[in-house]
Amino acid sequence: MSGNPTKTALITGISGQDGSYLAELLLDKGYEVHGIVRRSSTINTSRLDEIYQDPHESNRRLFLHYGDITDASMLTNIVRDVAPDEVYNLAAQSHVRVSFDIPDYTGDVTALGTIRLLEAIRAAGVETRFYQASTSELFGSTPPPQNESTTFHPRSPYGVAKIYAYWATINYREAYGLHASNGILFNHESPRRGETFVTRKITRAVARISAGIQDHIFMGNLDAVRDWGYAPEYVECMWRMLQQDTADDYVLATGEGATIRDFLTVAFEHAGLNWHDHVRHDDRHERPSEVDALIGDATKAREKLGWEAKTHWRELAKLMVDADREILDDQLSGRHVKAEHV
Repeated sequence: MSGNPTKTALITGISGQDGSYLAELLLDKGYEVHGIVRRSSTINTSRLDEIYQDPHESNRRLFLHYGDITDASMLTNIVRDVAPDEVYNLAAQSHVRVSFDIPDYTGDVTALGTIRLLEAIRAAGVETRFYQASTSELFGSTPPPQNESTTFHPRSPYGVAKIYAYWATINYREAYGLHASNGILFNHESPRRGETFVTRKITRAVARISAGIQDHIFMGNLDAVRDWGYAPEYVECMWRMLQQDTADDYVLATGEGATIRDFLTVAFEHAGLNWHDHVRHDDRHERPSEVDALIGDATKAREKLGWEAKTHWRELAKLMVDADREILDDQLSGRHVKAEHV
């Protein structure tokens, strides 16, 4: 889409799965998009390859800024300079199992990072709308189905940190009149999912086992039930939340649960494999406190936002296996090239 953008958006966590899909969506809608990325000695912007434009082009509408959610002064400065119409806070230490190993860091980034960004918006005096990436891990051990009225009972440092961020968002909405909404998203996956997350770990292993590169995959609890949806559909609803006249909090989910064992079965069968031949158990992948079942009720999002998940877990498992096999083929043939954009 060409021409002058009608709105400007700022995305933290733009280089992640959700951030990259959201950036694509907003650019297609004519936005000017600004993203915050951490400086790293390795390339961390590969998910943005398809949408990043040459910096010398006069119509460039995607801008990346070095920064970190732990840097309050940087956040205030960038909010003041960019003056975004919409802010999407997707930055977090988002790996649940890892949060047990680094709880302090998880709290600093996931909980305090949110309050820093909210305070930056308030301090900069910018009129904007705010989206907070909340999570089904808020519910933890509370039995499904879970909706906006379900009691929270997190079972990890990540879930606890996200509760802080959830209530901080509501507090700034009530205390300062900020148009601030929480999206309580259940698990949402894609070929851009990080390789250490369980679904991508599985589909990547299927591709490598099919190619004869590895023989086994080591897994933890296979009985946990999750509600898996397709990430591009979920980020579209993030945008819908900020188009409403009144800020509110919404659960996004498919409403269908499956065990990790179920996902394994479909993923391996799609490649003509039997998972029993290749999966090994490893206690190191078990959580100290498990979340047994997360299945969301997205009635409110359907009725108020007109949103409904279309891609459910079986189709998702297959499309992710196909994508990982294609990625592996590209890597083995030398066609896979990454570029740094910052």
